[in-house]
Amino acid sequence: MKELVLDIAKALVDNPGEVKIEETIKEDEIILKLSVSQDDMGKVIGKQGRIAKAIRTVIRSAANREDKKVSLEIV
Repeated sequence: MKELVLDIAKALVDNPGEVKIEETIKEDEIILKLSVSQDDMGKVIGKQGRIAKAIRTVIRSAANREDKKVSLEIV
């Protein structure tokens, strides 16, 4: 999951070197915290959060294939 989010985020931003993901596992859930440069924040979130919602949808569907629960936080 971490690699999937990393690939998607790097494709969206202007500064792919500043994309970082922190992975935390709590009980049966994987929490991914995505951080990008301040200039690229709007590109990852999108208008009205549409891009962030689409990324979360892709991650959830990939997680369902592996019977896992994943959430994405953009910080």
